[in-house]
Amino acid sequence: MPIAQVESLDHEGHGVAHVEGKTIFIDGALTGETVEYSSYRKKPAFENAQISRVLSESSQRVTPKCQHFGVCGGCSMQHLEASAQVAAKQRVLEDNLWHIGKVKAERILPAIYGPTWGYRHRARLSARYVEKKGGMLVGFHEKRSSFIADMTKCEILPPHVSALLVPLRGLIAGLSISRRMPQVELAVGDKVTALVLRNMDPITPEDEARLADFAAKHSKPHPIQFWLQPKGPDTVFPLCPADAPKLTYTLPEFGIEMPYKPTEFTQVNPFINRVMVRRAIDLLDPQPGEAIADMFCGLGNFTLPIARRGAEVLGMEGSRQLCERAVENATHNGLQDKTRFTEANLFEMTEEGFLALGDFDRMLIDPPRDGAMELVKSIGLAMQRRPDALKRIVYVSCNPATLARDANVLVHVHGYKLKAAGIVNMFPHTAHVESMAWFERDPDFVRPAPVEEVNDANE
Repeated sequence: MPIAQVESLDHEGHGVAHVEGKTIFIDGALTGETVEYSSYRKKPAFENAQISRVLSESSQRVTPKCQHFGVCGGCSMQHLEASAQVAAKQRVLEDNLWHIGKVKAERILPAIYGPTWGYRHRARLSARYVEKKGGMLVGFHEKRSSFIADMTKCEILPPHVSALLVPLRGLIAGLSISRRMPQVELAVGDKVTALVLRNMDPITPEDEARLADFAAKHSKPHPIQFWLQPKGPDTVFPLCPADAPKLTYTLPEFGIEMPYKPTEFTQVNPFINRVMVRRAIDLLDPQPGEAIADMFCGLGNFTLPIARRGAEVLGMEGSRQLCERAVENATHNGLQDKTRFTEANLFEMTEEGFLALGDFDRMLIDPPRDGAMELVKSIGLAMQRRPDALKRIVYVSCNPATLARDANVLVHVHGYKLKAAGIVNMFPHTAHVESMAWFERDPDFVRPAPVEEVNDANE
């Protein structure tokens, strides 16, 4: 069995070692450890491997809490002590900013972190009848596999949801559509837990009765409501009980309650979301009467807190459904006069298109993993039209690589300073890195001349 000395962790939490000139990425290995490993994928320049035995153990190694660790494909960093996970993610962010973006933050923000267990209020569980494993399985996929892990509990789900995994097996197995019901989507709100069944065939009256009985039996400590999704996410509708509370989450610091449907995007970790919103608003520092742009606004998670501070906010989002939900939420919170929402494909934003939106004092950007390259490129004309426009930008990112790429444009093309950056540990025990960055316009920045102009000047 080959032996390796682990030098570092990569951006996915794998141990990195070098053996005979090849880079070895070892699942489950930690920095400083000496391990035996076996490779499951070999390429000319690298190998992917799994740990076989730890010969010299890191002081940061801990015993994983979950009994399904190593089989289930989630939570791949449970073997690393929680604070060390945060530090590793901070290094990933800083490395990406420097190596990809060629930028360095003037200040590193303290990491935002919270509960490491029972935090996940959004999830998509697979359901499948597997005769060899005794019947119906409900859970996440196995590691590097399309098979469903044989799970009886999950430590990152809220305890009342984890306790439903085994009962859900029996419930689904007894439905007429048990072989045509591939997933259960989960959304835990403040007052109710929604379970969305992806029913590829209509359910029978007997099925509905079974679901109603299950919801009644498991209504404590948190009420349950079943929803059905016969086709795409837009087809979702509540089934039973009909009088269940609304699905909502709150931002108490801003006096905001956000209703939503279980298939609409919300953050998976409500504890971290509250702190993240507070920090984003503090960094953005919106003032009464200012014009603020909230790009990729979703259902208004940042828009409404900004408006609560007295600013006038334009929220832009590519989903019409989310824009409509954001309008409803603004009205629900009495902020309809401070907000407006527009559907737009921000991945195709142009300088002329951004200029036509009007003048903005500040901007918040919260894009998906692809980042916001076309958007950040498009702000040049607006900056030229008004010297004090967009004096501050706060960028909330779920991908440090695309944040770094976009930061390169903001700093080296548009003349911003990267004042601060730090991680948001939205997904403990995973390698997923969320982060936040604060950019401030540099009044002394001299915009580089286009290449053609430089050549003319040299001639």
